Amino acid sequence: MSGYAIIVDFVLVPGKQADFRRLVDENARTSSNSEHGCRHFDVLESREQADRIFLYEVYDDRAAFEAHVQSPHFSKFDRETAHLVTNKSVIHCDLVYRGRRPDDN
Repeated sequence: MSGYAIIVDFVLVPGKQADFRRLVDENARTSSNSEHGCRHFDVLESREQADRIFLYEVYDDRAAFEAHVQSPHFSKFDRETAHLVTNKSVIHCDLVYRGRRPDDN
C-alpha cells in the first residue's frame, strides 16, 4: 500500500477549542467528501491537553495533498483559524501499511 500522509499538531489559544473544532470539522468533512485524492481525514482531540488538536490525513500522493492545500475550503480554514492557533507543526509521511479489520470499510 502506498499513499501520502500528513500528521498536523495544533496548539490552540486557551479556550478556543470549540471555535477551532467547528472550522476544522467543516474542512475535514469537505475534504473527505469532495477531494478525489483524499482517502482519510481524522480530527483527534488530546485527552491530556484540552487545547491540542491533531489531524491525520491520507492522500493518494503528494499532488493530491498539494491540490488540497490549494483548495478554496482549505484557504478559508487556514485564514479563519490563524488567530486560534499558537503553534502548528506538520509531519509529512509515506503510508507503508494500513491495518484494517475485516469488517472495516
